[in-house]
Amino acid sequence: MKLTRLIQLFFAFTLLLNISCSNDEDTAPELYYGDGFLITNEGNYKTPNAEVTFVSADLNIKQDNIFSANNSGSNLGDVLQTITFNGDKAYLLLNNSNKIQIVNRNNFKKTGEITSQLNTPRYMAFANNNIYVTNDKYDGEKFVSIYKSSDLSFVKKVSFTDTVERIVEAGNNIFVQNASYGYGNKITYINTTTNEIQSTITLPNGNINKIIAYNNIVYAIAAGTTDSYIYQISNTGNITKTTTLAGISDAKNLEIENNKFYFTSENKVYTMDMNATSAPSSPLFSVTNSIDPYSNLYGFNVVNGKIFVSDANGFTEDSKVTIYTTSGSIIKTFTAGKATNGFYWN
Repeated sequence: MKLTRLIQLFFAFTLLLNISCSNDEDTAPELYYGDGFLITNEGNYKTPNAEVTFVSADLNIKQDNIFSANNSGSNLGDVLQTITFNGDKAYLLLNNSNKIQIVNRNNFKKTGEITSQLNTPRYMAFANNNIYVTNDKYDGEKFVSIYKSSDLSFVKKVSFTDTVERIVEAGNNIFVQNASYGYGNKITYINTTTNEIQSTITLPNGNINKIIAYNNIVYAIAAGTTDSYIYQISNTGNITKTTTLAGISDAKNLEIENNKFYFTSENKVYTMDMNATSAPSSPLFSVTNSIDPYSNLYGFNVVNGKIFVSDANGFTEDSKVTIYTTSGSIIKTFTAGKATNGFYWN
């Protein structure tokens, strides 16, 4: 009897221990990705190995593959083009998967997705309770697809004859870059009340490499043969200022931080005050790469007082990320995923 009782007590204790451990796992705190940097790794084209890397604000913690880690090992997709934020959600646009994966931006657990009316999507923006996505199929249809933010339902398609690339919101209006790979000098203004094209802005000099929005104003960086230009465009579609970057060719990767312009040309990084009337005489710093010069400045951004640069490492190995101060000193270097193309503050 005593032996039987001891056996019963042993099994009871084992069961209690298992339940306790199970409950501990169920209530374990979720990882928190707020107040840190998110790094987009587009992966290899036609290989669904796109992913996201998290780096803490103090740069001391790095975690790769956070989508897979928080979604039961699920695959994110093929070519992560960009991340855009709206409220507590992060929208991960997969160019070659024709999909937008939606996650909670703090724990990165998936909450939804958009797959309808997407054909080689490029970039996205939010305005007037809608989502606007550029789609540009090579030698195919070019359009902006519009969805309701509330339930992700499709609203309409705005068709284009020119290419559609980056897209930004300013003053609750939408502006579409009708240029890619340094070809094209037009920007289309979409009225978000009617979701119709309001007007087309033609830049007088240079081909547009990038448009961004800052303080409800649109800025475009355009490149000529010898000089480049930064255009300031009001949120009603008027060019209000032109800054000539004399002697700097093929300027691109425009960013703004604390009222300073940052941009690149070849392997050089430049900065200047937004109210400056002349181009900087020398770069802030230069980057080099021994494998593939095309990949040495593949990703670029200026976030929270830090300059992020990625070297795609010939697109064969994991990318090298280098973080600089805004005065050009190296803070930290590390590797991320394949073809690191962007950096975001979450």
